[in-house]
Amino acid sequence: MDDFRKLTTKEKALQINLRKDIYGSFAEIGAGQEVAANFFKAGGASGTIAKTMSAYDMSFSDAIYGVCERYVCEPRLMGMLEHEYGLLLERLGHVAGHTQFFSFANTVEALNYERTNQPHGWIGLRFQCKPGGPYNECVLHIKMKDNDALLQQQALGIVGVNLIFGCFFISNPNDLLESLIDGLGPDRIEIDMFRIDGPDFEHVDNRLMSLKLVKSGMTHAAMFGPSGDVLQPSEALYKKNVLVLRGRFRPVTHVNVDMLLASRRIFKNEPDVDREKIVVLTEITLNDLRTEGEIDEEDFLHRVDIICSLGQNVMISNYPEYYRLVNYLSEITKGRKIGIILGIYNLQRVFDEKYYTHLRGGVLEAFGVLFGHNVTLYVYPSDKVGKKELYTLKNFELPEKEAGLFKYLIDNKKLVAVENADTKNLHIISDNVLEMIKRGDDDGWEAMVPRKVSEAIKEKCLFDYPCKPLPAKKPKPTKKVKK
Repeated sequence: MDDFRKLTTKEKALQINLRKDIYGSFAEIGAGQEVAANFFKAGGASGTIAKTMSAYDMSFSDAIYGVCERYVCEPRLMGMLEHEYGLLLERLGHVAGHTQFFSFANTVEALNYERTNQPHGWIGLRFQCKPGGPYNECVLHIKMKDNDALLQQQALGIVGVNLIFGCFFISNPNDLLESLIDGLGPDRIEIDMFRIDGPDFEHVDNRLMSLKLVKSGMTHAAMFGPSGDVLQPSEALYKKNVLVLRGRFRPVTHVNVDMLLASRRIFKNEPDVDREKIVVLTEITLNDLRTEGEIDEEDFLHRVDIICSLGQNVMISNYPEYYRLVNYLSEITKGRKIGIILGIYNLQRVFDEKYYTHLRGGVLEAFGVLFGHNVTLYVYPSDKVGKKELYTLKNFELPEKEAGLFKYLIDNKKLVAVENADTKNLHIISDNVLEMIKRGDDDGWEAMVPRKVSEAIKEKCLFDYPCKPLPAKKPKPTKKVKK
């Protein structure tokens, strides 16, 4: 359907209700039963809804779906989908050959009476694309921004209808993703995790879906793990000690790896860091993904494939300034220590006042956010241009008017020098490595990147590496058949 964007929420629900081959159940915990209510109000719901329910009480919820440590979390949602979809097949299996079954579920924390919580929820749909076929799943995590519980419930109901309609009527995953906030907009709902998989969606790369969430402004940051699985940042980083390395990683070099390892050795020995709760992030901003003004999705996947092959988590964000990234992470980590790894020349940019002219308090306002939390910046040295000495925090150059602020940050260990750096690799510059890769200079660049990186580049022809075509196979001689 090409004109789905013209449909209202009621019209979408009615169109589903009028389909005799779509039938399923609704299970909603928190924020009312707004999704099912939209189908009832649209008319003809008896042709769509097999059951609606809401196990609000924790004891009831545990008895039905199993014990769960947190009630608004992905494991609870998956337990709900598993239970409800299983019941559909068990009780209505006799019409399985004529019906596309679905189970919709959500578990949500709406705004409380005191307005002290962070409203959010998990929404999921398990569904068939053809009668009697295998099931697929679409799961998303939302943050509700309305400052009124009733408006949040209304928004939740709209997202739920959009999800069900999209999974059954919109074939293009990109269009499906964008349709989730039809009738709402990002000022009311933020979607920071989206995953669709199953036999009918094997062609979808959910990492690209994560990139699209950030590009389209549906969220500020998205995350996935070393295996490429999409992660929800608030769950993956909740009350964790987070260590972040920002970069372009085009490609990953020995310098990137040493920045991470050397800083981690310092970070894990900090007195307020729990070694068992350290999460390392390699973060790429949208600005660092752009080449010639546009984001090349293939280039993005090349970088991500390499980072993941090294066992690292990846975050994509639209936070060009460090203080905004720290503010975002601090809301999730709940006061746990955060470490930011950066090179000495990037530290100069952090102190540059021109990046904060949009703030009324200028650099002081930005630093209040950046260093006001439990944050330490781990500063990696560099070769000093035109000199033999290393450029470190000891000889860091900045305007005299900022010298007092710099000393305060040093004295309070907000800035820490990475003194155990492997300085023999400081001559490696990623732009130079990239040019060598494009020229196919095998004698130079391979020694500048980890072995896994060089193997991946040569095997998959990443970053415009000029792969040599494989020699054509000689045809096997045909045996002469004796007459």
